[in-house]
This record gives sequence, C-alpha cells and structure tokens, in this order.
Amino acid sequence: MGADRAVLTRTIERGEEEGGNVEFKTRLTREVHLAEGRMESLAAQLRHRVLSGDGEALYVIGVTDDGGIAGIAPTAFSESMDVLSLLAEEADAHIHEVETWAAGDGEAAGGLVGLATIREGAAFEADDDHIVVGTAGHVDHGKSTLVGTLVTGQADDGEGGTRSYLDVQPHEMDRGLSADLSYGVYGFDDEGPVRMDNPDRKTDRARVVEEADRLVSFVDTVGHEPWLRTTIRGLVGQKLDYGLLTVAADDGPTKTTREHLGILLAMELPTIVAVTKVDAPPEDRVLEVEREVESMLRDVGKTPLLVERHGVATAVEEIGDGIVPVLLTSAVTQEGLGELDRMLEHLPKREDDADGDFRMYVDRSYDVKGVGAVASGTIRSGEVEAGDELLLGPMPDGSFREVEVRSIEMHYHRVDKARAGRIVGIALKGVKESAVERGMALVPRDADPRPVRSFDAEVMVLNHPTRIQEGYEPVVHLETVSEAAVFHPEGGRLLPGDTGETEVRFKFQPYLVEEGQRFVFREGRSKGVGTVTGVRYADE
Repeated sequence: MGADRAVLTRTIERGEEEGGNVEFKTRLTREVHLAEGRMESLAAQLRHRVLSGDGEALYVIGVTDDGGIAGIAPTAFSESMDVLSLLAEEADAHIHEVETWAAGDGEAAGGLVGLATIREGAAFEADDDHIVVGTAGHVDHGKSTLVGTLVTGQADDGEGGTRSYLDVQPHEMDRGLSADLSYGVYGFDDEGPVRMDNPDRKTDRARVVEEADRLVSFVDTVGHEPWLRTTIRGLVGQKLDYGLLTVAADDGPTKTTREHLGILLAMELPTIVAVTKVDAPPEDRVLEVEREVESMLRDVGKTPLLVERHGVATAVEEIGDGIVPVLLTSAVTQEGLGELDRMLEHLPKREDDADGDFRMYVDRSYDVKGVGAVASGTIRSGEVEAGDELLLGPMPDGSFREVEVRSIEMHYHRVDKARAGRIVGIALKGVKESAVERGMALVPRDADPRPVRSFDAEVMVLNHPTRIQEGYEPVVHLETVSEAAVFHPEGGRLLPGDTGETEVRFKFQPYLVEEGQRFVFREGRSKGVGTVTGVRYADE
C-alpha cells in the first residue's frame, strides 16, 4: 500500500504544480455532470487533458480541487467511474486503468480515492483469432512451468521458477503445487511472439493484450489428484479451443495423465501432448517415454503425430479428427518451444458461436474496491458490451437478478466489449458479490431464461467398481456448475463401459441447462461423461 500510495501522492503534487494532463474531481454524478451542456463541456476538458499529456490524462477522484484527500463512498466512486467512462467515450478516449486507495483517517475514513488513467482512442477490442488453451497433466509434470516460459520467453531455472509468472496464490508457490486454476497470456504480431517483460506487473499483461495481433490465453489446471474437481472445472467450464497435456520425460504417463487425457477427449478437444523435462533424463529414457505416450494415445483410438518428424505445418493441419501432435520440450533449455510457439501462432480458432445470444457461466467472483461485484469466466456465445442490461442466475430459489455491465476487463486490460471465447471479468451493477456464485449464468435481459432442476442425458460410464443403480449420487460438472446430483437410469442400472439414458436431478438448486451440453460426472473413483438430451424446468 505504501508504494502505491506514493504514486497517488506524486500525481497530486504534479497536478498542483503543473496542471497539464492531471485533473482533480471530488466526485462525478449522472444528474449533474451528464446534464445537457455540462457533459459537452467536461468532455472537451477531458480531451484537452489527454492532448496535453501526449495521449494520456490522469483523473484523481475523491480529492478536493486543490488536491486534498476527501474520500467518497464506494457507491459514489462507482458512479463517478461510470460517468468518467461516458465522458471519455464522448472525447474519443477510454479508461485504460483504475487504481484505488482507502482515503485514510478522520472524516475521510472509509472513503475511496482513485486514480484513473485515460488514453486517447477507443478501448481495445479483442482480435477475432484469439485461442484459449487448457493445460492438463500429472502433478510436477511441468504444466505451469511450461506456460510460464512460453508467456515470458525466459528459460526456467530448473526449479519451476517461471510458474510464478501465472496467476497463482502465495500458498501454492510455497508448496510448489497448484490448487486452483491459473491464467496466462501471450500473443503474436508480424515480427513474432509478444511476451511479458515483467510478469509481476498487471500492466504488462495488459500491454500484451493491446499490442498482439493474435492472442493465446492459457487456463492452467491442477495436477494433484485431490484437486481433480478443479481440473475438471477448468477443462469443462471454460470455452477451450485446444488442450495441452504434459508428460514428464523423467516419469512418463501416469494414471492421472490418462485420466486427464480422457477428460480432454470426452470434451472433444483437439489436443497436443508436450513431453516435458527432456533435459533431465538420459536420451534413451526420453525416447522410451515418447513411445509410452504413443501407446497411450493408440489405446484410446488416437493417432500420435511426432512434430519433430512431420513438422509444425503438418501438425497444425492434422490436429483433431483423431490426430494428436506430440512434441519434446524443455523449459530449461527451451528445446521444442519454438515449434510449440509456431503451432500456437497458426492453430485455427474453433467455431466460437459469436453470432448467438450472449451467455457466460460464472467461474469466479470478486469484490473489487471502488467497482463492486465482478464475475469472471469465459464467454460461451455472443458478445457483451459495457452498459448492457443482463440477467444473473438462477438464484437458489430459481429467480434471476437484473444487473448492468459496468465495465469489462480481459487480462487486466479494460475493453469496451468482448465476444465468445474471451476470458473476461465483468463488473456488475445491481448485485452484491456475496450473491454471485460459481455456476450461475449471465444472459441478456430479454432472454427469458428458465431454471432447470433435472434433465435427461445419454451417458457413458468410463469406470465404476460395480453397476450404477437407481439413486446413484455423483458430482456433475456442467459448464462451471459442480453440483451433487441423483441419477435415475433407464432400466434401473448402468454397467461399466455402458452407454445409456438416465434422468439427472440436481440435489440442492436449479441451474441454466440446455440440450446438447456435455458434462462429466464423478463419485470416488468412478467417472463418466454425458450429453444433455432434454430438460425439465423447475418452474413447471
């Protein structure tokens, strides 16, 4: 907080001395500052500030005209940001970044002060060729390290140091184990990869998003078996284009490796296998593991394609339809990473449902100071724009809450709108963060969504120690939903390896479910996959 507060103090001092591109405002309101005549005047003032700062202006909100700390209530701060965003749009500019601080002691205690960076031009709109890759693989097989090296271009230290460049929690770093999904991004322009120079800065991620012509986002899952639920959430709940399965050359395919491969294939994801850590064991062991990977793929009816032998162009052209490219890689020596770069640069974007109605299932929610409730996830279909009116739900009672899109961020970069396939955080007006839960969906206000408590499905039992009978209670993973459910199989039972029909009923509350959605179910060591074939509405 001290270092960040120093930034605010220096900005205030600069504004007091020079004026120029720094503007002080106590607060902004729709009633006063968007009134006819007033809005045009303030937009012209903002435009002048931006031009004075060579394309960038700084607005300090929650201070007096002479730079004294005033602090305003969170609701007033949120309204001020809404108004400032509209003024910026009127002035052909956009809010690039907002930082907030607690105001301090005395009368200002409990209030907020914010520093908004305004930049010339419309807010960035994501490219249409943005792909999302989900990683999977056994614990300590180098998933996060590989991604960290890709997004930075920095060789690993042999201890997994580059994994710290992803969005991971401190306790995960301490133990060297991921316990939740983490995210990374890099991209490409005409000159090659666009990577992060300083991954510890959120602004560096935003720079990559802004500069790259093509983006690659990673959803990095969890390799440790106790967190299989989280891994399934990452592979099922995100709108992924491709899977990236890692197999360590010093260990080879494990039971968890095969389990993760099964989930990737069940979700019909074109998949790449990266044999990692090829610098660690002897060459004959690397070749042995490569053969084990080929055998593992053939066992599930897939054809391995060795990129080293057949080339990147062939791998890009053939991936999917039963073909799985296999690369040998090392995050330490960076062997094979050039080939993986070129694959990710040229892999085609899969069909993204951009023309459908907007829909996003909530994966996480946050309470951001000065902004309020933020729901994050991957947009499943359609597009969303700041100012859109949406419905959030279903709530536990089956109802949907009216909300408004306050702002949208993608990898810490503020955007005016985003479309299907983008991983975004959407700031919502009209709901508290405590009411936003994983598994809820955001849809247009005129969509007339209906809650579903039970549905019919065609399922395949992948493995189960005995037969599945009436009343079987697994956890169902559908989109970002992870909920206990009760199965009522047609004929009263399902055997391992069987494909059959069953009714699936959520035990505790309804969700938004549609025909055609695929899901994974698990209970103990039993697992299976399914497709929704019909729904029963909770309000009928």
